[in-house]
Amino acid sequence: MNGTAERVDLPIADPFGIARGTTRTSESVVVELAHEGTTGVGAVTPSAYYDETADSVATTLPGLLDIVESIGDPHAGQRIERRLRAHAPDQPAARSAVSIALADLSARTLGVPLYQQWGLDPDAVPPTTYTVGIDTPEEMARKAESAVEAGFSHLKVKLGTEDDEGRLNAVRQAAPDAELRVDANAAWTPDDAVDALDWLEAAGVTMLEQPVAADDLDGLRAVTEATSIPVAADESCVTPSDVPRVADACDVVNAKLVKCGGVRAARRLFHAADAHDLSTMLGCMVESNASIAAAVHLASLVDYVDLDGALLLAEDPYEGVALDGEVFDLHSVEAGTGARRADGTE
Repeated sequence: MNGTAERVDLPIADPFGIARGTTRTSESVVVELAHEGTTGVGAVTPSAYYDETADSVATTLPGLLDIVESIGDPHAGQRIERRLRAHAPDQPAARSAVSIALADLSARTLGVPLYQQWGLDPDAVPPTTYTVGIDTPEEMARKAESAVEAGFSHLKVKLGTEDDEGRLNAVRQAAPDAELRVDANAAWTPDDAVDALDWLEAAGVTMLEQPVAADDLDGLRAVTEATSIPVAADESCVTPSDVPRVADACDVVNAKLVKCGGVRAARRLFHAADAHDLSTMLGCMVESNASIAAAVHLASLVDYVDLDGALLLAEDPYEGVALDGEVFDLHSVEAGTGARRADGTE
């Protein structure tokens, strides 16, 4: 088994704004693993917020790929993951790219979709949200209206500006029947978040994601206790070991493969959340189908899905799991994760 890694910068269709800034390019690394004529693909779009970049991932990957090659068995996922963590304990994004490619390769060698290899239910995938990034109220309304016209009835609205209420109201007017979830990306103080609850509730918001700073668990708890809107921890919950720490401060935890280190780690996070009676969400960055396809196969394990990242790209060299409206159709996957080159080449 041998592997390659390639830096790939993908343009985003519209500048994507969150409270921490605006992104115009998805800086990614693609990994391919080959074994006896079969190739698996994975990718990652790391975030500097979590102390990894595409350049740092590209620097780390050769050592990780050497480990994979030395083991040589695409079905030795547990052993490979253990060795990867020992080699790069603080680089979960780099490990995630390898984890995804290995999962794709393993299922492809068996000739089955990844969900089938894991015994998961392809008909239990929740609908994905479509994200409306921070922009002018008029532009956010336009994007919301376009998303609804495209078949999305669940929208995630990014906030963290000087006029969040005006922006949310503009989206609500443009999409009066949509389910709205709000993500402040840690931009508010606890007092700001509690003060916002009146207009969030009036707009019918059904989830409030990471309203306060990642390390302010007391503030997160205060917001959770002040509202019936489910409150989710994203930046506050990175790895499975974070779940017990945040369990009494939120209602939902948001797992992302890039944060926790890949598909096996994400499953551990879901199990930990279940043990603490927390709901679960599966999220993503603005990233390629080469990343997101694997996450879709895990989606039957969670309560909420936010896997629209590839839809926000202007172009993607990979196709992924087909969407049927706003629900991913895992039955369309013949083998592996379903990620494949858009130009048809192997």
